[in-house]
Amino acid sequence: MLFTVLLYISLFVFLLGLSYKVSTWFLRKIGIASKNFTTSERISAAVKGMIGVIFSHKILILVKAFILDVILQRRILKEDFLRWFMHMLMFTGFIMLLLMHAFDSFITASFFEEYYSTVNPFLFLRNFFGIMVLTGLIIAVYRRFILKVPRLKTSPMDCYAIIILGVIMISGILLEGMKITSYTEFQNMVENYSDLDNEEEILTLEKLWVKDFGLISPNIKGKIDPDIISLSKELHNMHCADCHSSTKWAVIGYPVARFLKPIALTLDQLGSVNIFWYIHFLACFIGLAYLPFSKMFHLIASPVSILANAVMDKDKSHPANIATRQAMELDACTHCGTCSLTCSVAVAFDKTGNLNILPSEKLVFLKTCASGKNLKKNELKAIQEGIYLCTNCDRCTMVCPVGINLRELWFNVREDLIQKGNSTPLVLSPFSFYRGLNQQELDSNNYSDSINIIQDAIANKCELMKNPDEVISLTPVNKEFKAKVDSASRAITTYSYCFSCQNCSTVCPVVGNYENPQEALGLLPHQIMRSVGLGLKDLAFGSKMLWNCATCYQCQEHCPQGVKVTDILYELKNLAIKETFNNSMETKK
Repeated sequence: MLFTVLLYISLFVFLLGLSYKVSTWFLRKIGIASKNFTTSERISAAVKGMIGVIFSHKILILVKAFILDVILQRRILKEDFLRWFMHMLMFTGFIMLLLMHAFDSFITASFFEEYYSTVNPFLFLRNFFGIMVLTGLIIAVYRRFILKVPRLKTSPMDCYAIIILGVIMISGILLEGMKITSYTEFQNMVENYSDLDNEEEILTLEKLWVKDFGLISPNIKGKIDPDIISLSKELHNMHCADCHSSTKWAVIGYPVARFLKPIALTLDQLGSVNIFWYIHFLACFIGLAYLPFSKMFHLIASPVSILANAVMDKDKSHPANIATRQAMELDACTHCGTCSLTCSVAVAFDKTGNLNILPSEKLVFLKTCASGKNLKKNELKAIQEGIYLCTNCDRCTMVCPVGINLRELWFNVREDLIQKGNSTPLVLSPFSFYRGLNQQELDSNNYSDSINIIQDAIANKCELMKNPDEVISLTPVNKEFKAKVDSASRAITTYSYCFSCQNCSTVCPVVGNYENPQEALGLLPHQIMRSVGLGLKDLAFGSKMLWNCATCYQCQEHCPQGVKVTDILYELKNLAIKETFNNSMETKK
């Protein structure tokens, strides 16, 4: 009765948690992609999208993705064989134990009329699948805590998943070993399932079980008469053989039983079988109820993510479905660290220590952010740095084993932060060109806001921007500025080669965007080069062209003198930001 109550409670909590998690896929608003759609619109678009896939040629793509990427986990195999082997062991073993053993009365018994968990092949297979899961767990612990894969970060969620699964498997193995040796279990079996009532016959059967089945009996000591064994086998074949294979087929339970032999009678007297039965099933129930709220939820979310990404297209899929998919992808992440291992800017983490630079850790933080929790100022600053420090190289997306479109996710979240007024100078360097390429997807009214915010910040330190109508004297030259420029890098010193041919300004797409570019931008690229040459810091820093640069490298590629125009503009931005930061720190002091 208690078992049934606990089962229904755990199932209720599981279904409640599952419903909640799935509902968040339609409620969460991640980045700009989700701003224009209500929950009902997203649900409606998802239903229409699924029906459209089922009744189209895309169903074949779905089947292919299910077989290759969900069942065979092809994506993981491409990146790391050991990790693929670990996942296949745990995934296959766990699913088979769930279907064949945990739900045996619903599934296995339905297919096999004379099913008993103690007969072959079920006895052997249960042990075999248990070995698979246990081996996978050992590899997981080895990779995380001994091998220490680079940039693989272990969170409490990772530990909880390993611990719960470990308790389930170890308690199940110990329970089976104790059942094999238990004299109490043997007595219950004889009483409930055999027709034997003669004490002498029961003792005769008991001798065979002691000899061949691992039973530890207080009644039998010393050698067993071989003449009795033939009679014992007759009794066994008549009363036990139909529902009991040799316990030696329990390839992991039987060795455990032999190991426990010296203390088996003591454990039996203490009721260890009942104790471990409760531990095992409580661990299973807790694991089931906790699954939707833990990292293990990726068992459900990851396959859905893989299948969704297999049939969705950024240009053709409904934008509401893109928003829903991105919310779902936060749950699909397995926190495996593969994206962080290949990230082109992950080296910045080694320098700054900001975990949010690593893609896998950004996802963890975004999940917290999407749940509606208020962020502290330093937390927001850390995620801003992590989101903006991205070269849009798409490596993370290409290697993600669950198919999360990370580059698209970063773009949406970055733009959302920008539109909320949370932009930082970092957005004007590696992100600006990619943002310019995707300008058509953004609100034109908000596109220039981030640039204006940074210009306002720099304006506090640049005289030209404070007084744009004031005529600035060309003298004296700022020698300190020239010294900083000349010492910045080898590329920036190429400004001295410039002879103002204006080729860079002619090919610049930013300049070409305006009818009167000089009025809109202040200085053009070739004029900035001359400003640097003359040591006019305020002119160089104050030009809007510097901050509007899309880093497309057109100017640099077309320069006949080999001036590293784009690199110089990039370095100037960094110098301006650094000077602003240093000045603000001095002001605070």
